[in-house]
Amino acid sequence: MGGMPDDGPVVPERARGGRPTRPARSARKDDDRASDDRIARGGLRRSARLASLPLGFAGRSALGLGRRIGGAPAEQVSEQLQQRAAEQLFKVLGELKGGAMKFGQALSVFESVLPDDVAGPYREQLARLQDSAPPMPTSRVHAVLARELGPRWRDDFSSFSAQPAAAASIGQVHRAVWKDGRPVAVKVQYPGAADALRSDLRQIGRMSKVISPLAGGMDVQPLVDELTERVTEELDYTLEAGAQAQAAAGFLGDPEFCVPDVLASTQRVMVSEWVEGRALNTAADLSQEERNRLGLLYVRFLFAAPARVGLLHADPHPGNFKILPDGRMGVIDFGLVARFPDGLPPAMGRILRVAENGDARETADQLRTEGFIVSDVDAQDVLDYLAPFVEPAAVPEFEFTRDWMREQFVRVRDVRANNGVAMKINLPPEYLLIHRVWLGGLAVLAQLNARAPFNAVLRELLPGYADADGR
Repeated sequence: MGGMPDDGPVVPERARGGRPTRPARSARKDDDRASDDRIARGGLRRSARLASLPLGFAGRSALGLGRRIGGAPAEQVSEQLQQRAAEQLFKVLGELKGGAMKFGQALSVFESVLPDDVAGPYREQLARLQDSAPPMPTSRVHAVLARELGPRWRDDFSSFSAQPAAAASIGQVHRAVWKDGRPVAVKVQYPGAADALRSDLRQIGRMSKVISPLAGGMDVQPLVDELTERVTEELDYTLEAGAQAQAAAGFLGDPEFCVPDVLASTQRVMVSEWVEGRALNTAADLSQEERNRLGLLYVRFLFAAPARVGLLHADPHPGNFKILPDGRMGVIDFGLVARFPDGLPPAMGRILRVAENGDARETADQLRTEGFIVSDVDAQDVLDYLAPFVEPAAVPEFEFTRDWMREQFVRVRDVRANNGVAMKINLPPEYLLIHRVWLGGLAVLAQLNARAPFNAVLRELLPGYADADGR
């Protein structure tokens, strides 16, 4: 599948190996007309579609009760209800695109925490949200390209596929051939994507409690809050192009990873080299040995990028990581990154190492120094709360499973079990995206059921961790 990237520093005057990037054109009259095959931009219409999710769930539950009364086995009825709920979830979130689909993509990373009777039907449908959605019409794609790249935009390409290779939350990707013969991915933003994103996320936030049953009982509000906070960054493709070009230069010729080069970009269009490979979210049918290797590669990139190029890829869902034919891992979608010019904070490695050594008081003291703890809290409770973050680092090899991930998810959410520690932990701003990547990474590794020496990756790439005394 081709590269579908999304944030980063200011795009360089000339993207490495390509043409100068062009500024976005200022004259952008919104010529989007109402039709069933484009983003439904009206706030009331979009809100009504989102509201259909819990209403549809309630309706199917009533239908299921009728079938139970009619004699159908409870297990069969439950399975049918979950399957239909998953299908409706994909249909509504996928057709609306915008923030609705962005929410669905974020939710899909954490499907490993859902109970097995719920996860089955949701797993397939949520995974589809990572790179597929109903596309916008060809005429609208061409209109965006003409506005962004100029009326002679076709001169830049030897060929351009009218059918999208992938369609996701705020844009879709078309496969093309650049005028110099290189296969490229052309990412085109949906007209009205900005309004749709903001409107959807506000509505989902209001409905978080009633949408929760559709997500297997998961508390969706934190996901919505994070997406809302970062929405503006992902709408400007010149930011994404800058981040991807920076990563591509840093990993040029790397034996393990491939980041596609950027050839041109504007606010709503981005052209980058094509990455040929299968998405990491399709790796379930591979051998245990291969899944172990891919899980280790995945973790290595998440830690190597801050160390090498000063960027943390902050959208860790497996659709952004490709298994290339030569065994390398291709990485796309740099629409959301955290910038660490000097690498990840050394305090992160020091705290992890102290916690791994079982020193509760020193762990709490260092967390307090870094601003993680802002009120009185029992040091041992803090250490116990951090267990799921520490456990994989404490052994030479660790196996991530769905059962383990589910157990940690339930434990962390249980306020009584952790004595309210979650309510007393504060995330400093510089750690917000690190936290998202860490949790998302654990979820992806659980989906892969990967077993590997992750401790060795921390020793090599996490600043502050390798010191024997944790200081």
